[in-house]
Amino acid sequence: MEEQLILDIGDDGIEKMEENNAATVDDIGRQVDDLFTKVEQLEQRVNEVEQFYLNLSKKQSSASQKSSLVKDKDKVKHIPGFKKHQQDAARREAAAAKRMQEIMRQFGSVLRQITQHKWAWPFMQPVDVEGLGLRDYYEVIDRPMDFSTIKNQMEAKDGTEYKHVSDICSDVRLIFQNAMKYNDDKSDVHAMAKTLLEKFEEKWLQFLPRVNEEEKRRGEEEAEAQLNMQRVQEAAHAKMARDLSNELYEADMHLEGLRETVVQKCRKMSIEDKRNLGIALTQLCPEDLSKALDIVAQHNPSFHATAVEVDLDIDAQSESTLWRLRYFVKDALQGHSKDDDEGNGHLIPTKPTNTTRTIASKRKKQICNALARTAKKRNQKCSS
Repeated sequence: MEEQLILDIGDDGIEKMEENNAATVDDIGRQVDDLFTKVEQLEQRVNEVEQFYLNLSKKQSSASQKSSLVKDKDKVKHIPGFKKHQQDAARREAAAAKRMQEIMRQFGSVLRQITQHKWAWPFMQPVDVEGLGLRDYYEVIDRPMDFSTIKNQMEAKDGTEYKHVSDICSDVRLIFQNAMKYNDDKSDVHAMAKTLLEKFEEKWLQFLPRVNEEEKRRGEEEAEAQLNMQRVQEAAHAKMARDLSNELYEADMHLEGLRETVVQKCRKMSIEDKRNLGIALTQLCPEDLSKALDIVAQHNPSFHATAVEVDLDIDAQSESTLWRLRYFVKDALQGHSKDDDEGNGHLIPTKPTNTTRTIASKRKKQICNALARTAKKRNQKCSS
């Protein structure tokens, strides 16, 4: 009986449209296809906006994580203001590089004081490994260093020059550390290297505040630049969200118009159709029943789908609402029928709980009572 009812509910509809409306049907089909394509594109953009705010939320919730919203520059090139951000970043880097060059020039005075010391002569040129017969030198020392090499790299213009004063400091330390590592701690060269290293560290400590000040400034500039870029991205995604909302609303209105057109082309629902629809409503599961009542409420503001007791008058519903209910009920019952067939095909069906059965029974009883009351009222009017 239920299977037959499903067939009765869904055999007509759009298929009952007159033959001379074939062109209209084709046009509606094309419009629906276009809408599906547009919705897919909108969904991709919605996912992009959602992912942006999800990442932003994660970054803001982690105090230890440094903000870096512009790691993937390919994804933000389309954002208005990104080009200006790049230009500002280039100017900022150029200014910072110029300041660092000045700091390294000032650091040259520290190097002169060390290199002019009377004990600096062994460290001015590369170690003459072959001349001194130091056959194991490269086995002990991984990276030789001397002051002439440092000077040449400071003056280089081919991209190999030092970019930061701390790199020069590391190489100066390496000169003395290599000497102390290769030469015995009782040798003169070892003692000379140790003394000069101590003097260098003293002068470096005096010079360090300038370096720290520059590092702090660069950090603040970088943080401000990242914050500005974050604001640009947030503004762009906020605008994108607004545009998406408008486009989704327009697509929804377009689809609503197409639905109304389809309903208008359908024949009017007969008394028998309405009776079958009322019976079919009582066969829905609680979740589908709630969805069906929501369909009624969409075009009937006075109908409260969530009320404890509902009074559903099938005859009082518009043709649009009736056809929507008909299509929905057909799909819902066919879906459950398919699930039941799969359950008989060696798939384990999910058994409803006592609570679910109670809710379903109560809700179905409410609908049946409402339909019965409506039929009774209609019979009384006919008798009078």
